[in-house]
Amino acid sequence: MKAEFSDWIKQIQNKICAAVEKADGKEVFLEDKWTRGEGGGGITRVIQNGAVFEKGGVNTSEVYGKITSAIRTQLNVEGSSFFACGISLVLHPASPMVPTVHANFRYFEVYDEAGKVTGSWFGGGADLTPYYLFEEDAIHFHQAFKNSCDKFDADWYAKFKLQCDNYFVNTHRNNERRGIGGIFYDHLKPAENWTAEQLFNFAKSNGEAFIEAYFPIVEKRKALPFTEKQKHWQLIRRGRYVEFNLIHDRGTIFGLKSNGRTESILMSLPMNVRFEYDYKPEPDSEEERFLEVLLKPKNWI
Repeated sequence: MKAEFSDWIKQIQNKICAAVEKADGKEVFLEDKWTRGEGGGGITRVIQNGAVFEKGGVNTSEVYGKITSAIRTQLNVEGSSFFACGISLVLHPASPMVPTVHANFRYFEVYDEAGKVTGSWFGGGADLTPYYLFEEDAIHFHQAFKNSCDKFDADWYAKFKLQCDNYFVNTHRNNERRGIGGIFYDHLKPAENWTAEQLFNFAKSNGEAFIEAYFPIVEKRKALPFTEKQKHWQLIRRGRYVEFNLIHDRGTIFGLKSNGRTESILMSLPMNVRFEYDYKPEPDSEEERFLEVLLKPKNWI
C-alpha cells in the first residue's frame, strides 16, 4: 500500500499543479526536491506572484524512521518505527474574491522492532477559506465532497464535515472557524467493512473531487473587481489563518517535531498578512455577517 499511495500522490500532484498553472495563466511552479537525514524526502512545488495566486504550494513527502518520544506523544502511537507519505497543498489567491484553499491526503504505517506492520491508517480532507461569502460557491465545494463520500458510505459526508468544522478552529478566538469547512478525517483504518484498497480509492476519489470543487470557483471569481478595503480585510483574515496553522495544526506540529523540512512545512503561510490590535469589522457590514458564519458553521447541503 505504501508504494501505491506514494505513486498516487505524485500523480495527483502533477494534475493539481497543471490545474493551478492553467487557472493562473502567468506563473509556473518552482520545484525543490529535498531529503531528510533520518530517512525520506519530498518534492516541494511553489508558485508565487502569479496573476491569480499570490502564493501557493503543492507538496509531496515520504518520511520514515524511529518513533521518537515527541512523535509518540504527538500521534499517540506505540511502535518502533514509522512510514508516512502524503500530499499537502495550500493556495492563497491575490484577490479577496477568490477563496484560499487547503487539502491533504496521507497514509501512515507503524512497525514493531522486527519490522512488522502493527498499524496503518489513512487521513485527509479539504477545506475552503473565503474572505467574502458566495453561498453558491460554498454549496458547490461541499457538494463535490459529498458526492465523493456518498460513493463509499452515506454517513461519511456528515461525519467528516462535522470533524472538519471542529478541527479548523481557533479556540483562542472564541471558537472561530478558519473558514467554511469541507471534510476532514484521520485514523481511518482498514477493518472488517473497509479494506486498505477501498480506503485508498476513497483518497483518490477525494483528490479528484478537490479539482472539481475548487477550480470552477476560481474561474468564476478571479476577474471580479475589489477595493482596498476588501483587500485589507483579506489580510486580516489571513492573520487568523496563520494563527491556526502555527498554534493548532497537528500536521505542522508533527512536521516540525519529526525534523521535517521547515520551508516545506511553513509553505502554507501566506506571503502578506496583517495583525492589528483588537480589530473588529464595522457593525452590520458584510464582513461582520461573515464572521457569524465562522462562529456558527452552517450545513451547506
